[in-house]
Amino acid sequence: MTEFSQLDTVIAQPFMQRALLGGLLTGALGGLLGSFAVLRQLSFFSDALGHSALLGLSLGILLGLNPTLVLIPFAVLFALLVNLLVQRSQLPTDALLNIVYSTSLAFAVVALSLVTTYTGGIQQLLFGDILGISWLDLGLIAVLLVAAVVYLLVSLRAQVLVTLHADLAGAFGVGSQWHRIAFILLLAVVVAVSIKAVGVLLISAFVVIPACASRLVSRRFGTYLVLSSLIGGGCAVLGLLGSGLTNLPSGPCVVIMQFLGFLAALGVSQWRPQRLRARPAVNS
Repeated sequence: MTEFSQLDTVIAQPFMQRALLGGLLTGALGGLLGSFAVLRQLSFFSDALGHSALLGLSLGILLGLNPTLVLIPFAVLFALLVNLLVQRSQLPTDALLNIVYSTSLAFAVVALSLVTTYTGGIQQLLFGDILGISWLDLGLIAVLLVAAVVYLLVSLRAQVLVTLHADLAGAFGVGSQWHRIAFILLLAVVVAVSIKAVGVLLISAFVVIPACASRLVSRRFGTYLVLSSLIGGGCAVLGLLGSGLTNLPSGPCVVIMQFLGFLAALGVSQWRPQRLRARPAVNS
């Protein structure tokens, strides 16, 4: 009974209510975009952007601006730069991303060493602090979620073709390059707004784990998309509740909960074929 009373106390706090809503929206958004990113082999892109985002945050702090507002245009410019380098360079994409994010991280460390007036802690930048989310952040996330859903629904046929077979998409007259750039920009903005929840070091897991968990148990593309969003949002809420009850960091708790969801999906995927094989044949 005491545990329920403690849970009620935690949920009654206004900052926790904002955090739970933000976690639900951000988790659903990360799961939705992550489902396409995993199939398009862009998982490392979110990781590279997360590490490079520390430079954008550092610049915002040095300029005395809202780091979140600085981070969004920085993420967009980073995505465009990476796409340009991939097109112009003969290097493998993963090697190129490694060069870009390592260099950005080095500049970020130098920039942070020059910061003397920042009242926050480096731990908040690295691991996130969704408990400090504001109504402005919630509004931005909600608008972004609606925009992402509308864009993906309107262009769903093109997105599926580009995701599953880019050459076939071109044969059907789908501008695969344009859709690729649009999706990368959308993913960059999603990563930028999600960094406040889980930080620069954990953002890749926040985007990738729900999608991988959903892929293990989904047999239809539509189910895969919806389940990725549900896992992302649901695990974010559960992780935040666990964080509030145990007084542990919110970002790592969310990622740990997503990993537990992944293990559960892995168990279901391993159990389902055995159950189907155990059934007698219908016509035997």
